[in-house]
Amino acid sequence: MSYTVMMIAAAGHSTRMGQPKQSILLDGKPVLLRTLLTMQKVDAINEILLIARPEDKADFALMAAANGITKLRHVVSGGDTRQQSVQNGLKLLPAETTLVGIHDGARPLVTPETVEQVIATAALTGAAAVAVQVKDTLKKADEKGVITATVDRTDLWRVQTPQVFAATAYKAAMEAAVNAGLDATDDCRLMEMAGHPVQLVPGLETNLKLTTPEDVLLAQAILTTDKKERDTMRIGHGYDVHRLVEGRPLILGGVTIPHDKGLLGHSDADVLTHAIMDALLGAAALGDIGGLFPDNDPAYAGADSIGLLTQVIAHIRRAGYTVANIDATVLAQQPKLKPHISSMRARLAAACELPATSVSIKATTEEGLGFTGSMEGIAAHAVCLLTK
Repeated sequence: MSYTVMMIAAAGHSTRMGQPKQSILLDGKPVLLRTLLTMQKVDAINEILLIARPEDKADFALMAAANGITKLRHVVSGGDTRQQSVQNGLKLLPAETTLVGIHDGARPLVTPETVEQVIATAALTGAAAVAVQVKDTLKKADEKGVITATVDRTDLWRVQTPQVFAATAYKAAMEAAVNAGLDATDDCRLMEMAGHPVQLVPGLETNLKLTTPEDVLLAQAILTTDKKERDTMRIGHGYDVHRLVEGRPLILGGVTIPHDKGLLGHSDADVLTHAIMDALLGAAALGDIGGLFPDNDPAYAGADSIGLLTQVIAHIRRAGYTVANIDATVLAQQPKLKPHISSMRARLAAACELPATSVSIKATTEEGLGFTGSMEGIAAHAVCLLTK
């Protein structure tokens, strides 16, 4: 099993930013805290080691503790250069460290998925770094700014962080660089100079390094856009089951289906429509049908579930949501439901104010297994997408 320590380089003086960038608020949270919270989420990271300016160490440690950054073990002082800062961090790596990563504290928008991927790649190859391919046309120019050549961008990449390496190899590469009097601004460079190939892992353009005030504005715009997308798309899941009994009609999706048994329930026991209602209410965080239509309320005895569904849609709309699509599956050994699916889709779509193409209904048996397979009951699952 690998033991991974992620070092966060946050000891810069922010000369181009004009203020300490680690403490700049992005959507209400300091830049450095956003970086630490992401690393805390990554299962592959065992420890976090923070490299900071001496005057920031105590404040950063308190901030981390107050926000549940339990993986942070050490806060060490940085050096005059990035390489010297990382060198200080290497001195505190625990003996069991197999992989060491370095990430810029001022890259707060890196995703946990990106971090997981670069760690997994380094575990296989010994050295990996996140990077994005160059998309713009590149030019060489003279001292007056006049173009002298066009550079082939085919094999060019912009390297980001995290960069992750086998700990033993990286420490040896660092020692070799120090002995040679070299001071690299990029951690990959140390491994390259030591003859170790570094595997690039495709990253995201949103993994910005905040260097200038314009970078902060762009990062805030990215966060705002992401937040809006999260707030305007909601997914819900619903499940329901009812017992089959004699003397009751079998109603599924608002359609009465010929069968010698029907579903038992306080309302019409339309298990399919009930599952869809619960999915819709769940997506909007509005509870469930038991809370909205209690099964001990006489008003709902024998109620038409399609009528109840129209009430659910009204609740959804009052909350500001619109149904995008519904996908449901009915689990029933008998009867065969295929001949009735188009009718069910039409009734459900009308109740939800959707085209039939936005409602999918599937039916399956369970090969004689379980209570549905033994024809004791019928169950249904449903998922939906709401937009705002």
